[in-house]
Amino acid sequence: MISTIITAGGVSRRFGENKLLVKIDDKTVIEHTILKFLDLSDEIVIPATEQTRDFIEHSDVYNKNKITFAQFGQTRQKSVYNALLECKFKDKVLIHDGARPFIEKSTIERVISELDTKNALCCGVFATDTIKLTDDKGIIIKTIDRKNVFQAQTPQAFKYDLILKAHEKFSQRDDFTDDSSLVEALGERVFTLVSDGVNKKITTQADL
Repeated sequence: MISTIITAGGVSRRFGENKLLVKIDDKTVIEHTILKFLDLSDEIVIPATEQTRDFIEHSDVYNKNKITFAQFGQTRQKSVYNALLECKFKDKVLIHDGARPFIEKSTIERVISELDTKNALCCGVFATDTIKLTDDKGIIIKTIDRKNVFQAQTPQAFKYDLILKAHEKFSQRDDFTDDSSLVEALGERVFTLVSDGVNKKITTQADL
């Protein structure tokens, strides 16, 4: 059984308004994202702000048999933990940013398939730009070999018991920026999966 958590609790400070409710063509960002996962998931749990939840519940993509909501937290980490506790199915969990509407269904299908033999997966791309390490003043310290630099995206996918264990163990910390980092901190292996197509996250107005 596939449970998908779509994060929708952010305040979009850098964007200037609720970016999940901005339209791309005929649908909002969050509608595009939900539709990518709806047919491939047995349930979708969304930790969402009141505004986003109300919009989804009155949208054409809302499926009350599949979509439920969780309380959003002060951090993404807390929001995901709340959503994990709301999952009805405790088998395989996909965790995806609500602001990544361009994810290819082929990537989601590959992730689900790989979870048959792996406990943790992180989608992303290997760096193509030259990567520089800087100090606090913005001065370059050194150039990093980009050969093994992997830029993490979502979905990230896990066996339910593993990701729940990671969130519970590190529940008193709030410095993790993605879920694979929590699993890495347990000492578990996280496998990479290169995303198909463009899987951009919308952060600023320019991203549209």
